[in-house]
Amino acid sequence: MAYCHCGDCRRWTGAPVAAFAAFEKTDVVAQLSEPFFGAPGVERWTCPTCHAPLAAAFDYLPDQIYVPVGIIDQAETLVPEMHSHADSALPWLHIADDLPRADASAREALNRAAE
Repeated sequence: MAYCHCGDCRRWTGAPVAAFAAFEKTDVVAQLSEPFFGAPGVERWTCPTCHAPLAAAFDYLPDQIYVPVGIIDQAETLVPEMHSHADSALPWLHIADDLPRADASAREALNRAAE
């Protein structure tokens, strides 16, 4: 699980910071409707009824899919491991933890975590 502070994820989730849990793409995609493509290299899925965010996949994180933690029934069992795009965090948002903070995508750490 990771926090993302980028403006794209904030706009998509409607939250000041997004929190996503990673899964293998093959475990999730078959259960989703057709994706839409917003930012370059990003696939996103929304609920066909209410359009709530359901999942996102990024070209630079192959075989992974990210599900917003707020829609997971067992969210309390998930523990954040890092912050990505920390350089884009809103100046008034302060999350007091000792987690690693990447100023960009944290792609290397996220790809290592998937191995």
